[in-house]
Amino acid sequence: MKKGMMAKLAIGAAAFALVLTGCSGTGGSDGGGAEHPLTIGMPNGPQTDNNNPFIATSAASSLGYTWLMYEPLAQWNPTDPATDPEPWLAKSWEWNDDFTSVTITPRDDVTWSDGEKMTVDDVAFTFNLVKDTEGFNANAIAYKDVTVDGDSVTVTFDSSQLLNQTKVLGTFVVPEHIWSKMDDPAKDTNEDPVGTGPYTLKSWTQQVISFEPNDDYWGGKPPVPEIRYTSYTDNNAQLTALLSGSAQWSYVFIPDMEKTYLSKSDTNKAYMPTGLGIDALFLNTQEAPFDNVAMRKAANMVIDREAVHTQGYSGFKGLVDTVTGLPSPAGDAFTAEKYKGKTQEVDVEGAKSVLTDAGYTWDAKDKLIDPDGNPVTVEFIDPAGWSDYLASLQIMADNLSEIGVDATVETPTVDAWTSAVAEGDFQATLHWTNTGATPWDIYSNIMDGAQLKPIGEGASWNFGRFENDEVTQLLADYAVTPDDAKRQSMMDRIQEIFVEEVPAIPMAAGPIGAEYSTKYWTGFPSEDDPYAVPQPTQPSLSMIVMNLKPAK
Repeated sequence: MKKGMMAKLAIGAAAFALVLTGCSGTGGSDGGGAEHPLTIGMPNGPQTDNNNPFIATSAASSLGYTWLMYEPLAQWNPTDPATDPEPWLAKSWEWNDDFTSVTITPRDDVTWSDGEKMTVDDVAFTFNLVKDTEGFNANAIAYKDVTVDGDSVTVTFDSSQLLNQTKVLGTFVVPEHIWSKMDDPAKDTNEDPVGTGPYTLKSWTQQVISFEPNDDYWGGKPPVPEIRYTSYTDNNAQLTALLSGSAQWSYVFIPDMEKTYLSKSDTNKAYMPTGLGIDALFLNTQEAPFDNVAMRKAANMVIDREAVHTQGYSGFKGLVDTVTGLPSPAGDAFTAEKYKGKTQEVDVEGAKSVLTDAGYTWDAKDKLIDPDGNPVTVEFIDPAGWSDYLASLQIMADNLSEIGVDATVETPTVDAWTSAVAEGDFQATLHWTNTGATPWDIYSNIMDGAQLKPIGEGASWNFGRFENDEVTQLLADYAVTPDDAKRQSMMDRIQEIFVEEVPAIPMAAGPIGAEYSTKYWTGFPSEDDPYAVPQPTQPSLSMIVMNLKPAK
């Protein structure tokens, strides 16, 4: 990232023109109509009534409706990472030269949904809340001090935030007059959420969560009269809802999307942009069998990525078969010279040789035995209903049988899986990484010691508990070094460690996409108009709903 891209960014309110869309007219029975609600669905199974935006397992976070009620200081499009953030609740900001401090000036025309004015004190309170509350600092930002001076707040950091600028500016703001009165914000379910967003919570049931317009929204009149959320049991149920029209917006795995979904109606649309983020098989490097690097290397050598791509993902996501785990072409410019053009091929005999050299043997039934004399077994886990992940895991289980490993696939609930992965209570799981302007997020999410937690303690990333002091230091140095050549040298070595130690097994380039219907509402992000990430669980949600127009 070149320093000039974001350094000392101070964008005035005059440079920001929020697209406002009014509601006019009514449509016929075949489509359109400004009075039709918008239904958003996700295949996330049963939900509990919890609207705490800081808790990953809350319904608000799981289904994404956090971003209807709470808004970030700035909007940034990770599918176009070179672009500068766009002012949102902040009207301007300025970083110091070494990115250890940022001064933010919030908008002065924003009110909370209960009628109170949003102030600079709310912004300062939010940063302090994130800094001081265990579990709220999901991005592990090195916050130091938060001070208010006039109409601006200055946040300082213990280290350079060169690579974390968009994460800091992506912080959503909560009202001090509500959250300061909570006994324990980390456990409060926030039943009556108060935010700045274009919609407010109307009703909550297990079946439907309904939102109505915030009539005092600073960005203008919200165009959709009602937004509803439904959590479907699995991918198939979500697809059925999209095809029937009972849901009009989602992000769900759809096999053979053209035939299964797009061809069924002219108003069925999909937009699947990608960034520098991947799906990877996270391996628990602290527990058997993947505490042995030989076992990790062997698994990496026998998993058939092409089969996972074509059968598990049904071609829905891009194949990642580079040895570095970087998606192509997005990651090509960052790839070390020694790895350019190199892909991971299936090599069962080579995997057996690696295991033999490490002291593994096979019994009379060709079952793999570890150096301590124990049969090697693997339990894969991912949530029930996530059919693409589960089909992919079954392929991997079959692949591991080629070297004598008994592997099974378990399907916990989303909540149970989230907790197990965070606490390190798993052997292997498919999970995504963040995306960013460089591959730093991919490698940091997988193997950064700054995110290392003991097993049993919740981790935000490095779920596999990979521990390597050298790569931790390289990641830290990369994040604060402005010199491009030095940074590439660090990235080269980071990739070497990744290839040699196999902390995770890359699988796919994850789209930050969505399926949606234009039968009733238009104005969603698309290939022709890629103004935001289209996924309805992302911070861009409030931007998108304000850009919608009733179909004609």
